Amino acid sequence: MTTLSSGFARARRWLREHPLAFDATLAFCTLVAMICSSFTVPGDGHGPPAFGARTPELFSVLLMTLTAAALVLRRRRPMQVLAVTAALAAVEYVLMDPPAPVVMSTVIALYTVASRTDRPTTWRVGLLTMGGLTAAAMVFGSTPWYSQENFGVFAWTGLASAAGDAVRSRRAFVDAIRERAERAERTREEEARRRVAEERLRIARDLHDVVAHHIALVNVQAGVAAHVMDKRPDQAKEALAHVRDASRSALNELRVTVGLLRQQGDPEAPTEPAPGLAVLGELVTTFRNAGLPVEVACADRDRLPAAVDLAAYRVIQEALTNVRKHAGAGAKAEVSVVRVGTTAEVTVLDNGRGSAGRRPGTGPADGPPGDGDGLDSGGHGLVGMRERVTALGGVLTAGPRYGGGFRVHAILPVEARTGEPERPGTAGGTGLRR
Repeated sequence: MTTLSSGFARARRWLREHPLAFDATLAFCTLVAMICSSFTVPGDGHGPPAFGARTPELFSVLLMTLTAAALVLRRRRPMQVLAVTAALAAVEYVLMDPPAPVVMSTVIALYTVASRTDRPTTWRVGLLTMGGLTAAAMVFGSTPWYSQENFGVFAWTGLASAAGDAVRSRRAFVDAIRERAERAERTREEEARRRVAEERLRIARDLHDVVAHHIALVNVQAGVAAHVMDKRPDQAKEALAHVRDASRSALNELRVTVGLLRQQGDPEAPTEPAPGLAVLGELVTTFRNAGLPVEVACADRDRLPAAVDLAAYRVIQEALTNVRKHAGAGAKAEVSVVRVGTTAEVTVLDNGRGSAGRRPGTGPADGPPGDGDGLDSGGHGLVGMRERVTALGGVLTAGPRYGGGFRVHAILPVEARTGEPERPGTAGGTGLRR
């Protein structure tokens, strides 16, 4: 049984791959069926059909052969094949009595048309074929118009139209399901690629925030230590201690970030809370130790959502790193975080003179020894801040202040809308610094 079913499946697959061979086989089988039926006389209602009671005329055999041959082209020219077979069937009904079953070819041709066209065309062509052949059988046949042979023509042609329409509908339904599945698969792949790109961007942003901040402070403190090593060794030791603390903090944060990246499956819960405004004092202290006076005015720092709290912290961190790297000697910074309605406004101001007319990558601003461009001379700082803010549905502006200095201002909605696409023009900073 298994061998028989596998052989049937192979034969079916081969015929599906070779439609012309299938149609030729169908045409031959139809011709055999028509010739065999032409030798049969239907029963009178009380007995079975009598085989061999009549012999088909040569003209009828010719018509059956022509209509069967026309079925070979039923896929390529369905309308033309239907017209030819219907016309030859009508000729058979008009000229021959009793007629041979040439209409079998017309039934198959009508099914093909119905399965390959739309429903309105099926209705029009089907009604025309059924009406024309049934009328020819009733008018020109020797049997009464109400005989079963005449109504059989109507029934078989109508059944062919209905069956073809059903097959076409099912085929369209299956194609729609397949297309929907393929579209869902493409959408899933695009969504996966988008998520990977977003995750890579988030990782790059986090690494930048950690490394740029700490390495900038290490750079500054190392420059100070080298500058005062000979004359003021105590101050040099203090600067080196700050270098050690900053590098330790950088290593710890990098260890946490890289550890999350190397985990397989769902990451474990972090052992330390994410940085936020609750540790803003520690952040400001590192800048003060690096020689940057910072004044802080922060209200409601513990009432912000986690995503907004982290974004505000990173904006302040990056802005103060900018000030320390580019504002020049004697610069001061002011940080404020206030709650205004349903938003939180973060502002970082400085009065530095090193950022005036300055572009990223043009060299270090004026300042103590060791103050350089650091890791962010390529200008990713403002881009990273803008991405963080706009990802939450907020607005970031950054640019020089009138009279000197620089201003970074972020408006963050308290209800974070993570994953919202960036809207053009929401971060209107000029980007003169970074």
